Amino acid sequence: MAALGLTYARLCAGLNFTRVCNGLAGRHTGLLMHLTRSASGMTIAQIDEEVAKLLQLKAQIGGDDGKHVFVLKTPKGTRDYNPKQMAIREKVFNTIISCFKRHGAETIDTPVFELKETLTGKYGEDSKLIYDLKDQGGELLSLRYDLTVPFARYLAMNKITNIKRYHIAKVYRRDNPAMTRGRYREFYQCDFDIAGQYDPMIPDAECLRIVYEILSELELGDFRIKVNDRRILDGMFAVCGVPDDKFRTICSSVDKLDKMPWEEVKNEIVKEKGLPEEVADQIGEYVNMQAGGMELAEQLLQDPKLSKSKAACAGLTDIKLLFSFLQLFKVTDKVVFDLSLARGLDYYTGVIYEAILTQAGVAPIPTPQEANGSAGGDDGPVSVGSVAGGGRYDGLVGMFDPKGRKVPCVGVSIGIERIFSIMEQKAETSAEKVRTTETQVMVASAQKNLLEERLKLTSELWEGGIKAEVMYKRNPKLLSQLQHCEDTGIPLVAILGEQELCDGVVKLRNVATREEVDVSRADLVEEIKRRTLQS
Repeated sequence: MAALGLTYARLCAGLNFTRVCNGLAGRHTGLLMHLTRSASGMTIAQIDEEVAKLLQLKAQIGGDDGKHVFVLKTPKGTRDYNPKQMAIREKVFNTIISCFKRHGAETIDTPVFELKETLTGKYGEDSKLIYDLKDQGGELLSLRYDLTVPFARYLAMNKITNIKRYHIAKVYRRDNPAMTRGRYREFYQCDFDIAGQYDPMIPDAECLRIVYEILSELELGDFRIKVNDRRILDGMFAVCGVPDDKFRTICSSVDKLDKMPWEEVKNEIVKEKGLPEEVADQIGEYVNMQAGGMELAEQLLQDPKLSKSKAACAGLTDIKLLFSFLQLFKVTDKVVFDLSLARGLDYYTGVIYEAILTQAGVAPIPTPQEANGSAGGDDGPVSVGSVAGGGRYDGLVGMFDPKGRKVPCVGVSIGIERIFSIMEQKAETSAEKVRTTETQVMVASAQKNLLEERLKLTSELWEGGIKAEVMYKRNPKLLSQLQHCEDTGIPLVAILGEQELCDGVVKLRNVATREEVDVSRADLVEEIKRRTLQS
């Protein structure tokens, strides 16, 4: 009750209770009275949500002086990024793009919105999370939910049968955001896909190698890559007695095993989705098997029930082949065959995989919105969960092709927002300073009336390809210029004075060691390149 009283006091103080009641229309006053009467039965989060609504109403009717007052917040499930956060993000992007290019991928781009019919029916139970747009002149449009379905549409539309591509862009999901766990409504996806008719499991193994390389290079901590096959899941459901028309919905339930214990998933399968309890128990025997590798696939091929399913046997044979290639790629220490992995998207047809971090979470760093209770984030330690996922989807392109021609595809999506959440928190706890610019040298002066000379030298450095800055003051103090370099991490200072101008040299100062040397003006560009390349 103490917390409730504090929240209500904040409500009254923030709204200027009397003025707001006098200014609101009858239905708005009714909302306030409803909140007052029912507050005792509400949680703090619910009260904060109602407070946010009333604050927006206050903004609509204006402040005390009659002017419109803007609600200064980002929409729920979104965030701003400051220069430090963007520097960290750029480093992560560069690591990922470098890996994609190392494996021979080219890049494409597609519109941020698609025809609604393009996206409909591709995401199973998650289709309800698609953002639909208002009719804009006869076309029903939706914001893209992922990059895979637009990629399949792109292949079918352009009659492309072979491509290895990567695509990094924003996608949108009308999800319940959990900001501290890196789950947003607007976020980036980093996708790598191989389209084309190739021998089994070779492209699939390369996708897993890519996940291994990226997570290792980013040094996020220990990780595991779970592998399964949709055909094994379908065969398992069939031999356990699941009706064909319930395969996908049961698959969506099994997909929650990384977030819920089996008993809760079983309860959903039985009570919400109508499966007999004995069928659910048979599914439980399989999905609770200890994760393994090639030996588990061999064991399941001898299973009396599962061996009767042609689909399951085909999937298990491919899993064995996949692990033989993964041994050659030297990644089997991080990859496990796990029957509980389902991945709920409808378009997967073969191998599926998901990478998870296995380390303990770290304390969350709330965004400004979460700090004031308006972003819907949850408390507790960060539990990032999956940081990459993907699989084979051989039928998706054929759904768009007028003649139904299939283009086999396999790919992986890197969960950049979740990775970024971890990287940002590691930066917060580290003593290492994050540079937000790439400036190599600051052009400074030790005396007055040298603005023109500083600008001339800065121009020369720019022309030489050097990243240089100059202070926007006519006569800045040398100490202020040096302090700016300390604060922003600029490694070098090119100092001009009357004597240096007479001698045709520039005094080049190392900010970290404070060592100074005279460098010929003609050699300055090369000397700066040499020194910054070494660092």
